[in-house]
Amino acid sequence: MEGPNHASAPSAPVLAAYSYCEAVTGTQARNFAYGIRLLPTDKRQAMSALYAFSRRVDDIGDGTLAPEAKLARLEDTRAVLGRIRAGEVEEDDTDPVAVALAHAARRFPIPLGGLDELIDGVLMDVRGEEYETWDDLEVYCRCVAGAIGRLSLGVFGTVGPGEHAEEYADTLGLALQLTNILRDVREDAGNGRTYLPAEDLAKFGCAEGFKDGRAPAGSDFPGLVHHEVRRARALFTEGYRLLPMLDRRSGACVAAMAGIYRRLLDRIEREPAAVLRGRVSLPPHEKAYVAVRGLSGLDARAISRRTARR
Repeated sequence: MEGPNHASAPSAPVLAAYSYCEAVTGTQARNFAYGIRLLPTDKRQAMSALYAFSRRVDDIGDGTLAPEAKLARLEDTRAVLGRIRAGEVEEDDTDPVAVALAHAARRFPIPLGGLDELIDGVLMDVRGEEYETWDDLEVYCRCVAGAIGRLSLGVFGTVGPGEHAEEYADTLGLALQLTNILRDVREDAGNGRTYLPAEDLAKFGCAEGFKDGRAPAGSDFPGLVHHEVRRARALFTEGYRLLPMLDRRSGACVAAMAGIYRRLLDRIEREPAAVLRGRVSLPPHEKAYVAVRGLSGLDARAISRRTARR
């Protein structure tokens, strides 16, 4: 994969735009921020720009506007993306996220179509789409998370043979998203949504959903959670094959972010009912430990050994 283009050093307006995006990332995405702080400056800035744009899309979908207004706002955001793609965003543009993302896209081979996919996924949310099977849910997850993995890979680049790198990045995104879905069962139910596949819910007696943060009487909610945890673990195992293809600091970033979510998954597996009481999270010191492990290369080396044995 082509490396970064360092020909265009950031001007003062672009640096200000990146600072804005990094502030958004630091306050709105603490798990993500733990990972990207391990990157060199240019990659950290680009990842912050990607996050800030993605956050804008997510906030539209999660907001309180009427569906028609959300659809209009999402199309406006797609138009901004079109301007970025066409090279029409100037450094003095009043939208700092657009300025930063436009500069990042000149610096790195970022596949901006992935952000179109993200918008498509949020449109599925706005339209209230439901998912009968894992195959159905997987389409949604690839839009809202797999695409982010592929976008990130455009910033990270690869070292040595990078065959299947995009596939692994996409799969790792799916693993993170399924972990998010498990973590947010109560919150989503409160918003009238259940993302887990309908056939899985029915299999474990949970077809009625989770009103008032409770599993249906007589259901096997722990069985449902453990079923989805096994699926997420298989996705992590496949997605982790990306790590040996990344340089040390990019690998550290991915290992830190994925490691935080793997630990969340461990907690959910140990106590499935916890997700019905509220959002499961890790304390800051544990996130810091995971980041140190990522920077040390321990996770990447262990995964490289496992991959070599296959």
